Amino acid sequence: MLWALAAHLADDATVPGPLDVARFMVREAASGALFLNLGITLARVVAAFTLSMLIGTGVGLLMGQNRTADRVLDPWLILLINLPALVLIVLCYIWIGLTEVAAITAVALNKIPNVVITLREGARALDPALSEMAWVYRFSRARRVRDVILPQLQPYLAAASRSGLALIWKIVLVVELLGRSNGVGFQIHLHFQFFDVTAILGYALAFVAVMLAIEYALVQPLEKRVSRWRIRPA
Repeated sequence: MLWALAAHLADDATVPGPLDVARFMVREAASGALFLNLGITLARVVAAFTLSMLIGTGVGLLMGQNRTADRVLDPWLILLINLPALVLIVLCYIWIGLTEVAAITAVALNKIPNVVITLREGARALDPALSEMAWVYRFSRARRVRDVILPQLQPYLAAASRSGLALIWKIVLVVELLGRSNGVGFQIHLHFQFFDVTAILGYALAFVAVMLAIEYALVQPLEKRVSRWRIRPA
């Protein structure tokens, strides 16, 4: 309602109304371009998210449980977490080339330090008494990971995942804007050159809708399922 009112009062092409944006989205969807670019960007998000979570979790657990590894890797961790995302993106494109590998690597490198920091704290918070119990009862390595370690790490994994999705999809758009020829970020850059705010808002809102759908249909139900064993406050 406020958006429509603002567009009406502005009466300017740079402030399109919701109906104009909706019509653009319908046209792009009918042509297939909207779904194609959304799918490409989403694929990059999934690839970068998976890579950053796997590497970040492994390094975070290592640093949390091994003091030598923590001392050696901590300066690199501080460097990466403070290095601007734009610098990492540009360096990856220069060193690797304007390729899909460079794009996904750049996004993952921007997220890995956050995952490492979160999981390092989780590893430090592991209860040694539970580990001793698992050793006494001769749990296999797989069972020890499944029944002792992962339940304790669940809040940290959930926090890293939630913040990771929010960060990664934003960086993916920048990566696409700078060095890809498809995806939502590229489309926003393309329409920016023509000052087509309607198209920019259309693609932005479409991807926001996809991320909200993932949040409510996948992330939250999964989080509730894996944390159902926890005691909830009355």
